[in-house]
Amino acid sequence: MAHELEVPGERPVSPAVKSKNMLNEAAILLAEDDENDIFLMGRAFDRAGIPNPLFVVRNGQEAVDYLAGTGDYAQRDKYPLPGLMLLDLKMPWMDGFDVLKWLRTHPQFDLLPVVVLTSSKLQSDVDKSRQLGVYDYRVKPHGFDDLVRLLDDVRKCWLDERFNRYCTSQAAPAEGPTGPG
Repeated sequence: MAHELEVPGERPVSPAVKSKNMLNEAAILLAEDDENDIFLMGRAFDRAGIPNPLFVVRNGQEAVDYLAGTGDYAQRDKYPLPGLMLLDLKMPWMDGFDVLKWLRTHPQFDLLPVVVLTSSKLQSDVDKSRQLGVYDYRVKPHGFDDLVRLLDDVRKCWLDERFNRYCTSQAAPAEGPTGPG
């Protein structure tokens, strides 16, 4: 993905701006099995002007493999740790609840904002998600413009440097001469 490089002759960038740029570059991981929803999400990201790279996994097991950096996702330069995860609940092999359970047993992801983005309005799903530590629970809207607004709102809520300690703590070391890879 795109990395910010210092170009000779360019004006130095303040740390606050660098931090903001890092948040714009923070990967967003979408765990979604429905191809139509994946297509619409991609279009909605574009329409909302969200600059963050979007990575898609199609089931819960792929989400765990991506986060763990195993299998096809072992190359962190190609598959960076996300600064935000959008998680569907109803997926094959491992559902969203299983992914949330896995996340909570791996403390390195305690500060990763996970937003459930699902069609389920069931209170029991909301309650179970909250018990498993989800940051936010959003029901997928029916209209495209509503989806664009929802994604813009989610990004502002969870990738804003004032609120997202996970992204900020990941961005800070990268400013040094040998930031993490």
